[in-house]
Amino acid sequence: EKAALETEKRELRETPEAELAELTGLLEEKGLSRRLAREAAVQLTRRDALRAHAEVELGIDPDELTNPWHAAGASFLAFTVGALLPLLAIVLPPTSARLPVTVVSVLAALALTGWWSARLGEAPAGRAMLRNMAG
Repeated sequence: EKAALETEKRELRETPEAELAELTGLLEEKGLSRRLAREAAVQLTRRDALRAHAEVELGIDPDELTNPWHAAGASFLAFTVGALLPLLAIVLPPTSARLPVTVVSVLAALALTGWWSARLGEAPAGRAMLRNMAG
């Protein structure tokens, strides 16, 4: 996100007219008429060009950047918890049942993490679950 914002700052500094045209086009794609999109782009650029481009073009709120330490902590926790279920599925059942128990438990865990990620992202759960399980 920081790199994308730095790139956008540079582009706004070096090619402001091209960036204004780009913002106009993006606003048109959202349903505004060409004239209104241009007027809105001009006003947004005057107010805060970087914020306008960050939000419309990149989908980033410059005040709400992802904290890399939070992301690292979440990944650490997810990998630790995610590894625990297959480990238990392999170690606990009798030897003859280890493979099917492991396959079923891993698929269940993948479905659960797909559902959870969809809920966090406020997206439909079915596709997220299938994508996790198929992957």
